[in-house]
Amino acid sequence: MHAQSLRPLTACLALLVALTAVAEAPRRPLAPDDFYRLQVLSEPRVSPDGRWVAYVVTANDRDADEARSALWMVSWDGKDRLPLTRPAAGTRAPRWSPDGRYLAFVATPAGSDKPQLMLLDRRGGEPVALTALAGDLGAFDWAPDGRRLVLAVQAGEDGTVESADRGAVAARPPRPIVVEALHFKQDEEGYLGTGHPRRLYLLDVASRRLERLTRGAGEEEDTPAWSPDGTRIAFVQTHEHGLDDDGRQGIAVVDVHAGSEPRVLTRLYAPGTQQLAWRPDSSEIACLEGLEPRLSSYAADRLMRIPAAGGVARPAAPRLDRAVSSYAYAPDGAVMLATIEDDGAMVAARIALDDGSVERLTGADGTAYAISVGGGHVAALTAADAATDEVAALEGGGSRRLTAHNDEFLAGIELGAVEPLAFKSRDGTEIHGFVVKPPGYVAGRRYPTLLWIHGGPNGQDEHSLAVESYQFKRQLLAAGGYLVVGINYRGSTGRGAAFAQSIAADWGHKEVEDLLAGMDAVVARGLADPERLGIGGWSYGGILTDYTIASDHRFKAAVSGAGSGNQLGMYGIDQYIGQYNAELGPPWRNPSLWLKVSYPFFHADRIRTPTLFMGGDKDFNVPIGGGEQMYQALRTLGVPTQLVVYPGQYHGFTRPSFLKDRAERILAWYGRYLGASR
Repeated sequence: MHAQSLRPLTACLALLVALTAVAEAPRRPLAPDDFYRLQVLSEPRVSPDGRWVAYVVTANDRDADEARSALWMVSWDGKDRLPLTRPAAGTRAPRWSPDGRYLAFVATPAGSDKPQLMLLDRRGGEPVALTALAGDLGAFDWAPDGRRLVLAVQAGEDGTVESADRGAVAARPPRPIVVEALHFKQDEEGYLGTGHPRRLYLLDVASRRLERLTRGAGEEEDTPAWSPDGTRIAFVQTHEHGLDDDGRQGIAVVDVHAGSEPRVLTRLYAPGTQQLAWRPDSSEIACLEGLEPRLSSYAADRLMRIPAAGGVARPAAPRLDRAVSSYAYAPDGAVMLATIEDDGAMVAARIALDDGSVERLTGADGTAYAISVGGGHVAALTAADAATDEVAALEGGGSRRLTAHNDEFLAGIELGAVEPLAFKSRDGTEIHGFVVKPPGYVAGRRYPTLLWIHGGPNGQDEHSLAVESYQFKRQLLAAGGYLVVGINYRGSTGRGAAFAQSIAADWGHKEVEDLLAGMDAVVARGLADPERLGIGGWSYGGILTDYTIASDHRFKAAVSGAGSGNQLGMYGIDQYIGQYNAELGPPWRNPSLWLKVSYPFFHADRIRTPTLFMGGDKDFNVPIGGGEQMYQALRTLGVPTQLVVYPGQYHGFTRPSFLKDRAERILAWYGRYLGASR
């Protein structure tokens, strides 16, 4: 046999040996250091011809100690996957030009201290900056002819929209912040009293000339969407940032020429996050509607349809009692594709507009979100208990993954098994959740058990290993040798409006009953060691931790992240003034109610649980003062406690070294008081 003929056989044998070695390599549990190894996918966008999907890939850079993002695209058959830009801080929002030749996106180019609108020729070459904005760039959209874009822009501190040149922007001394609005602060955005509302501008791609679109006086203009016929632009209009004092926002349209006068089609209660979509024939606009301010924190945002010529807004699916998160019209305009929360899952669905009927496209054992339609194809991000978020094609009544950015990493990780949990609360209400078992779980053995509580309260624990999900955090805790429990307590979405709204103006009551009943259930089933129970959570999960340890002494260790126990002390300090006034009433009107929902602080002497308090010093969502107050209370009472403040961090952390440090400190705190089986 000739040597040349042996080469293919030798190569095949070498590949077989390599694959066998990978298959037999020992797997390990997750570790805090894995924040540097995982990639996060977001914002999928199908190209107009349906042949490609653009998306954003974000990874944590250890040396730079920051998250860096890049644009990628994958072919519809999944065979070709390639990066389009170099990783950089803050790259986001890819949008295809109507002819599919270009991608517009937001990034901060060299020589600028502000994010700018960038343009990339998908056939090759470096991105170029289309703008030189002095202020903040919001949402944008392409004109159907591809010659212009509409941008939502906030002027800079000195009132200018564009910089004098496209070079480096000189640092300016800070100016006083003058506040006149009720809602004057927002996490990550800071104080909102700049005096410069966001406006809509038209950008000519060829000349890069920017021109003011509307003639409004003091209104905020945001979330623009260009009509398919090219004649109008829909947008959100308010008098204050985000929503007006009555909890509503206007949906307006304006003709496409400078100086046009907008027409407000309707004013709806504001959802958590608004998005606008035109029907392909330009006859109507889809948007989301939330609930009245008294119930705004328990909103199952409804998908609404508004006639573009004016008229009554009506729900797209009148009988749907679930929150809609993303959506798009199908090309024929007869159907909408949407992602919908449903009892521990986020499912993709088809909504028939003639009768409002809803048909599932994905199963109830995973998540699908960030839906996109183009060229007759539908894409979304999908995840599952053992899979991080990846881009998938939705077709044939199911999903087909197009990317596999984290598969190689996950092949070496041993995850804990995830099992559903169902039980009755104290009053007989059925509650659902999940149990994450530690890797190497041994049946019949009781484990130290952690109750890790999701935030919100609107939101839910889902079948997802997405890096930012609560299930990922539970897997990280389970890797330390713990059984970890997640409970969709009352107030959570996914079980309908009545379930979510049952805790309105009654915080820390039914939720605590549900959480304690869940722990009773895992103890009764022989899973949890009743002498080694811990509790913790972030945001409303931290708040519920404070409520629970002030109500019950069974927990031997607690972690309260970005929480508060003195809700009275949060009035006027955080970003929820509208909710407080509407749901609880001002403190001087209902002092007894405010004291009732602040019982962890005013009854801190009931707490016996060693508690770790954590938060970011720039958090305007649940300011660190909430944790500081509870820390000082326990420190005064002699209860073991510690406070960890992370500089420069908002409600959600972005510095990779702090993500790792936080996970390590949480595991160390539980290890000190509970021990672990590993």
